[in-house]
Amino acid sequence: MKVGFIILITLHAFIHFAGFAKAVELKEFKELALPISKPLGLVWLLTGVLFLFYALAFGFNHRYSWLIGFLAIQTSQFLIFYFWKDARFGTLLNMVLFSVVICTIGEFVFERRVSADTNAILMNSASNSSTINMEQSLPSFPEPVRKWIVRCGVLKKQDIRYGRITQHAFMKLKPDQNDWYEATAVQYTSINDPAFIWTVNMKLNSLLWFRGCDKYMNGEGSMMIKANALIPVVNSHGDKLNEGTIQRFLGEMVWFPTLAGSPYVTWQAIDSLTAQATMTYKGVTGSGTFYFNQAGDFVKFVATRYKDTDKDSKRFPWVLTVNSYKEFEGIRMPSDMNAMWKLDSGDFTWLKLVIEDVKYQ
Repeated sequence: MKVGFIILITLHAFIHFAGFAKAVELKEFKELALPISKPLGLVWLLTGVLFLFYALAFGFNHRYSWLIGFLAIQTSQFLIFYFWKDARFGTLLNMVLFSVVICTIGEFVFERRVSADTNAILMNSASNSSTINMEQSLPSFPEPVRKWIVRCGVLKKQDIRYGRITQHAFMKLKPDQNDWYEATAVQYTSINDPAFIWTVNMKLNSLLWFRGCDKYMNGEGSMMIKANALIPVVNSHGDKLNEGTIQRFLGEMVWFPTLAGSPYVTWQAIDSLTAQATMTYKGVTGSGTFYFNQAGDFVKFVATRYKDTDKDSKRFPWVLTVNSYKEFEGIRMPSDMNAMWKLDSGDFTWLKLVIEDVKYQ
């Protein structure tokens, strides 16, 4: 699809070069019957060059490709109006190109907003000089949590303030959906100053995709989803989402084990393989239960979360299960997980998640 679009832009560029060739009398084109002056011929040349630059910028995913495309289309449309009799059908092609430019603008705006929020999270984390001493906190943990802390290897890497996780996912939007949608995601998580931002790009087909952003900052959660990074589909926030976001944050402790020693997190032993964690931050409290095996590996997390944010929404068990483990930066962690809602209508596994890379600071 992308290659085809680049070819289309390039062909459109050479059509404009034809106008320049006619203006300087290099070649006659029967399709261009109206006379073209040399000054206007330079405009035809400039427009063709702009389209070539747009093809290159689009091919290399340059963040300002939309601006080059917008200028090229506007200049092209000016020529089409001026030479309407000969060039009017070029309007259809410009409309196709403009629809892509609009989506690219949406992507640019989306990414700029995400970048600003990410930078704010990282700056707050960097300015927080407090550290969590896991070795000192170890005796206060319930037995299965102590065993997990030792097993995962975080004691060798004490000072983790924030991290970046790259993920490859497969998702379903509703329980009766048969096919999985493939997605890629990146998450930044701050530990000492609790916060995260998760952005996902999920492709439904060659013409429709979703850009999503789940965020937790200053004790508040939010969820934003846009079709083609442009059309708002979901824009959620509120008390129910704040609670659910804390519960999600707790579940992701398995990738950031130092969170277990956070002053905002308390533990309650249930048995030799199970413990409940509760986090209270900025007046909001959420909890979840961690399950471990005899070896000390985390195997399951269960939290009773609100599935939606409307006033009639109900809490349902939200379950994370582990398929396999891998070591990243010296820490053993779940690298392949499933997420499931246990609904009244039955179990709904909506996410299959693979961790591709983890970087800590």
